[in-house]
Amino acid sequence: MSVKVAVIYYSATGNVHQLAQAVAEGAEKAGAEVRLRRVPELAPDAAIDSNPAWRAHVDATAGTVEVATLDDLEWADAYALGSPTRFGNVAAQLKQFIDTSGGLWNQGVMADKPATAFTSAYNTHGGNESTLLALYNTFHHWGSVIVSPGFTDQSVYAAGGNPYGTAHPGANGEPDEKVLAAARYQGERLTKIAKRLKGLAVD
Repeated sequence: MSVKVAVIYYSATGNVHQLAQAVAEGAEKAGAEVRLRRVPELAPDAAIDSNPAWRAHVDATAGTVEVATLDDLEWADAYALGSPTRFGNVAAQLKQFIDTSGGLWNQGVMADKPATAFTSAYNTHGGNESTLLALYNTFHHWGSVIVSPGFTDQSVYAAGGNPYGTAHPGANGEPDEKVLAAARYQGERLTKIAKRLKGLAVD
């Protein structure tokens, strides 16, 4: 028996997408069945077209990454949510998806399930930690078990030392291998905690 992990994210220009892929890889390495899902894009074409990287990422993922549904939340034993920083907060696209989960919340679907988060802001101190904490507010309301990476692995230090979750400063370009390694570790840790909560053996 394996655990099921839903990695659900929003990405504009692709950095959070790469983090999501790495989290999914780490979860799979630890033995999870993974659903990698993006939430729908809400921005108008005029805004997307104003940034070539944004348009390129929207077009590149349109046919390759499935769109998240509430079924993914019901299906999963554990959650990893990712969002770029928007004024130190969660992007509207991911927040809109979260806001549709009220019915499942009322049924207790997300309660007692482990959850973690990851993010990217333009600058190192551009709101990364506040965005992660904002996502954790959702997990508190869901009754989920928050699984932050803490300082439990050297990869966390190598990626900048963020104990709340993997965070990438986009001004540095695409996430480098150190950041991706931390994201993989975060997915692996989430899976191992999920296994423990289900009473499964952890390798």
